Amino acid sequence: MKLAFSTNAYTRFPLTDALFGIKAAGFEGVEILADVPHAYPPHITPQLTASVVKALDQTGLTVSNINCNCSFGYWKDAPPEPYFEPSLISPNPTHRADRTAMILKTLEFARQVGARNVSITSGRTLGGMPPALATKQFADSIRPILDRADALGVNVGIECEPGLFLEYVAELRDWIDRLAHPRFGANLDIGHSVVIGESIPDAVQTLEGRIWNLHVEDLPGRKHYHMIPGEGNLDWDALKTALAGIHYDRFLTVELYTHTEHPQQAAEKSFQFLRRKFQD
Repeated sequence: MKLAFSTNAYTRFPLTDALFGIKAAGFEGVEILADVPHAYPPHITPQLTASVVKALDQTGLTVSNINCNCSFGYWKDAPPEPYFEPSLISPNPTHRADRTAMILKTLEFARQVGARNVSITSGRTLGGMPPALATKQFADSIRPILDRADALGVNVGIECEPGLFLEYVAELRDWIDRLAHPRFGANLDIGHSVVIGESIPDAVQTLEGRIWNLHVEDLPGRKHYHMIPGEGNLDWDALKTALAGIHYDRFLTVELYTHTEHPQQAAEKSFQFLRRKFQD
């Protein structure tokens, strides 16, 4: 099983420093945050891309995913819902267009740094965008993104999140089957499934063949708080068995945006636990 770590734990450090830190912790893969202060799409320049490619060459890291879920860099004065807005189903057409532009730029960046996939979310159903209308809007918004992804050879994975328009794996599976696009799949955060009451085996099996990247973290019961693997209550044995059952051979990517104060320590502890659990 291949192990990676997300740079969103290293938001107090430059991106290239994060890459070297993740390599030093023992990981073979890295997820790059497509937001401030790392690779926020409007700020991606040829110089930034070149520096990332150079650091990847020096470390030997493989990019497990480009995380385009959130866009804190978009807001000067954050609105009440800053995490997932602007979104593809925002009631504001300008916000929808801006989110699309950011995703398209992220797809270009992914191709340039050798990433096989990017992750995005559906967004919330805010006022003026009830679920029925969101269904139509999401279908309209995702199609040009998938067309560009196909041209670039990059996959797009939806990350289900508690409270979002797409929050359950069964919903995502329905969209995968409905759109029938080879580039459309999942960035499965197994902790999110546990939080909303889905079983680990069911979540993995439901998305079999379309999991482009797997986010892992530990949890305090079913509370949505990302903990260092091995320090919570997640059933890691159930996850290992489920992944073996579908012959999953892509990355397990640790996501610990909750540990920005001491990311190197968090990365090292995560690697040691996951290596014992999945690689020894």
